[in-house]
Amino acid sequence: MREITVAAVQMHPRLDEIEANLIRMGEFIKEICQKEPVDLIVFPELVTTGYECGVRFTDLAERIPGHSINIIAELAREFNTHIAFGMVGKERVESIVYNTAVVVGPDGELLGEYRKVHPKGEERLAFRPGYRYIVVEADFGLVGLMLGWDLAFPEVARSLSLDGAELLCLSANWEKPNAEEWKTYALARAYENSIFLVGANRIGEEYTYSFCGHSMIVGPRGDLHASIDDDETESYCIARIDLDNVRKCREELQMFQCRQPQSYRTVVRKY
Repeated sequence: MREITVAAVQMHPRLDEIEANLIRMGEFIKEICQKEPVDLIVFPELVTTGYECGVRFTDLAERIPGHSINIIAELAREFNTHIAFGMVGKERVESIVYNTAVVVGPDGELLGEYRKVHPKGEERLAFRPGYRYIVVEADFGLVGLMLGWDLAFPEVARSLSLDGAELLCLSANWEKPNAEEWKTYALARAYENSIFLVGANRIGEEYTYSFCGHSMIVGPRGDLHASIDDDETESYCIARIDLDNVRKCREELQMFQCRQPQSYRTVVRKY
């Protein structure tokens, strides 16, 4: 058995207030880890800045590693845990910014950086899309990173699973009108890939968007290990999971072994 404890944090980031959001993240990390040892904590997408920052994303973007990662890395080291969260990353060219997910390890090191491949709507005006998917080698196993609307594309979770991921860290800003969509996609991606999924979705309102929460931890048979059943409360859910169940389910279902990639050519054809 490879049992680990994972948590998904449902938070309301303050718009443009990086320091306040980092303090709130730190409060959650301390609260969770002081109750019991935790191997992984997942925070929402763009948790350090909020969502509707527009052109201000350029000013809020950080090099990776940088200030926000250094702050969270200290907490990861202090509490001996892995932490995944969303932020705005940038290149040396100041105007090029990315919707980014990062993972820091219990030694305070940066383990991985993923740039969102599927920006949605207005995000396409602010962020340059990424082009590859990242599987991170954590102390307990292999972790795939996803952001927001990536969840709507089955190719993302499948690609990460085929690359060896046993657990998906999903940081999201999913909107209230689409709450049922969020729940359905999360369960489906876990089920169809026989994989664990830790989905951290934000709550709260900004200028034109409101967000649906309902953060959850899903097992490889689509079973709900833990969830937050509302869209108003800052909270977290936590579960003890056994990563060996991923291999067990995949061997039972034979989904990967029975794939016929030569017949899927239209899946990768540009529309």
